[in-house]
Amino acid sequence: MIALIVILVIVVALVLWGVGAYNGLVVLRNRVKNGWAQIDVQLKQRADLIPNLVETVKGYASHESQVFTQVTQARAGAVAAANDPNATTQQRAAAENALSRALVNLQATAEAYPQLQANQNFMDLQGQLKGLEEKIAYARQFYNDVVMKYNNRIETVPTNIIAGLFHFEQAQPFAADEASRQVPQVRF
Repeated sequence: MIALIVILVIVVALVLWGVGAYNGLVVLRNRVKNGWAQIDVQLKQRADLIPNLVETVKGYASHESQVFTQVTQARAGAVAAANDPNATTQQRAAAENALSRALVNLQATAEAYPQLQANQNFMDLQGQLKGLEEKIAYARQFYNDVVMKYNNRIETVPTNIIAGLFHFEQAQPFAADEASRQVPQVRF
């Protein structure tokens, strides 16, 4: 009789542990999705702000068409990746990193025009962009932290057993591509 009670207690403890492990994985998976959604919100705001910034700079630096084309194409690529439900995290990150590089070139171009630097509209747009870039950096860091916790939980014993049984897959962190690690080359 005691052996049956011990076995029953062990079975109940294992079931409770399994439920807790499963629920913990679900919570972390949802935090990963939420972290990506937060990045997405900031990236959408940035994409909406960029055309105004480009038009303002164009008024002062109309002969810098290559920079404007680069920013416009990079923004189009980022928006397309954001709207593609099949785009992977790496594809989205690559598109956003290309846009970030293009924005650096646009800002460097703007610095060559002192009259543009004095334009209040440009200064407001540049301030908004700077604030958004800081929010994006924070959102990326938050996302990557949650991805690390989630992936660690999936890979570590004993929760890896539950993760394997219920097909939890690793999430991909938001990583900079090799090109975005290079110092941009700006030529006038």
